Amino acid sequence: MLILADNRKARHDYQVLDQLEVGIVLTGTEVKSCRARNISLADAYAKADNGELWLHNAHIAPYEQGNRNNHEPRRPRKLLLQKRELRRLVQAIETKGLTLVPLKIYLNPRSLIKVDLGLCRGRQQHDKRDEMKRQADTRETQRAVREHR
Repeated sequence: MLILADNRKARHDYQVLDQLEVGIVLTGTEVKSCRARNISLADAYAKADNGELWLHNAHIAPYEQGNRNNHEPRRPRKLLLQKRELRRLVQAIETKGLTLVPLKIYLNPRSLIKVDLGLCRGRQQHDKRDEMKRQADTRETQRAVREHR
C-alpha cells in the first residue's frame, strides 16, 4: 500500500470512531496528479447528496503536462461505496452529529486509488490537550522501559 496523501490534522482535530475504505471517481489528469502526490486533504470532508457520497474541498493540483482539458483542483468528487454502507453512514451522521473526514488517499495492491474515510466526532480544545498529554505520557513510559532493559 503506497500512501499518496495523509490527513494528520484530522486525527488531531477529530476522534476517529470508525474507518472505511471507499473508491473515488477521478479523471485521467487527476489520477496522474495523485500518483505524483500533488494532493492536499486539509479541510476536506465527505457529504451525502441524493443517495451519493461526495468528497468536497480536497485539492488535487492540476497536472503539469496536462492540456486545456485539465481538471479543476477543488471540484467535488464522487465516492464509491455500497448502498448499505452509505445508509449506515448517513444514519450515523444525522442521529449522532458525526462527520465524515478523509484520513488518507493511497494506492491499493491492484494500483487503484482508494480513500480511507473516517467517521469522526469533533474534539474540544481541552480534549486535544488531554490527548496530547496522554500521548506524551505513553512515549515517556515506553522510553523508560527501553532504557531500563
